Amino acid sequence: YSIKEAVEKVYLPELKKVLDLLKQKVQEWKDITLLARTHGQAASPTRMGKEINVFVERIEKQLILIETIPFNAKFGGATGNFNAHQVAYPDIDWKNFAENFTKKLGLDHSFPTTQIEHYDNLARLFDCLKRINTIILDLNKDVWQYISLDYFSQKINKDEVGSSAMPHKVNPIDFENSEGNLSYANSIFEFLSSKLPISRLQRDLTDSTVLRNIGVPFSHTIIGLNSTLRGLNKLLVNKNKIENDLKDNWIVISEAIQTVLRREGIEKPYELLKDLTRNNEVINKETFTIFINNLKVDQKIKEELLNISPFNYTGI
Repeated sequence: YSIKEAVEKVYLPELKKVLDLLKQKVQEWKDITLLARTHGQAASPTRMGKEINVFVERIEKQLILIETIPFNAKFGGATGNFNAHQVAYPDIDWKNFAENFTKKLGLDHSFPTTQIEHYDNLARLFDCLKRINTIILDLNKDVWQYISLDYFSQKINKDEVGSSAMPHKVNPIDFENSEGNLSYANSIFEFLSSKLPISRLQRDLTDSTVLRNIGVPFSHTIIGLNSTLRGLNKLLVNKNKIENDLKDNWIVISEAIQTVLRREGIEKPYELLKDLTRNNEVINKETFTIFINNLKVDQKIKEELLNISPFNYTGI
C-alpha cells in the first residue's frame, strides 16, 4: 500500500511536472531548425521542438503502461492456503473475504501464493520506472550535448557557483546530478525486479531485508526529476550558434537533392552527390547552385532544387 501511495501521490505528480515543462518547450521551440547529428556527424536538419517531443511521446507511452500494472497484496496465511483461517472458522468464504478486504485498500488480491506475494507485478512496476528513468537519462545527455555545442546557454544565477575552479563557466550541473541519481536509482530498481520474484519453495527471508530498500530508488528518482526540472528551466536557446551551424553545413541537403534526382529518373544520383561532397573541400550554397545549374534536368526541377536549404529541409 505504501508503494501505491508513493507512486500515485509523490512520483507521478513529480513526473507530470517534467512532462508539462517538456510540452511547453515543444511549443516554444517548434519553429527552431537545427542541424541534426547522427553518429556525431552533421545530418538532415530537424526542429528543436520535435526533438523534445520525442521524449514526451516516449514518457507518455510508459505512463499508459504504468496504469495497467496493479498493486497486489497477499492474504492467505502461512503457506497461502488459509489453513489456520479455515480450521478456526470453516463457515467463512476466506477467499472472498480476502478479495474484499484488499479491494478496500485499492489493492488486487494475489491468489494462489506461497507464504509471500510473488512480486511479479512489483517487478513490472520497477522495470517501468527504470524505463522512464532511462528515457529521462537520454534527455539529460542530449541536452548536455546541446549545451556543449552552444545550442543552449544557461541562465546565470549570481549566487550560484558556475564552476569551482573557472569563474567564466556555467556547468550543466543539474543534468549531471539528474544523470547520477537516475543511474543509481536504476541500478537498484533492476536488482529489485530481478531478485524479489525469486523465493525458495514456500518462502525464504531474502525478500524481507531487500524490501527495506525500496524507498531508496524512489528517493533518488525524485531527486533526479527535480534536477532535470531545474536544468530545463535554466535553458536559453542560442539561435545565432544554431543558425551558423546550418550555414556551415549546406552539405546536409545532398540527401534531398539526390532523392529528387532519383524521383526524376536521373542515373546514379547518389554517386553524383557522393562525388560532389566527399572531396574535403568547402561545400556551401554556391557549390550546390553551380552543381544544380549544370544538371541536365528541366528548369522547373532546377528551381525546385535551388529552393532547398538547410533551413527549410526539415520534413514534417
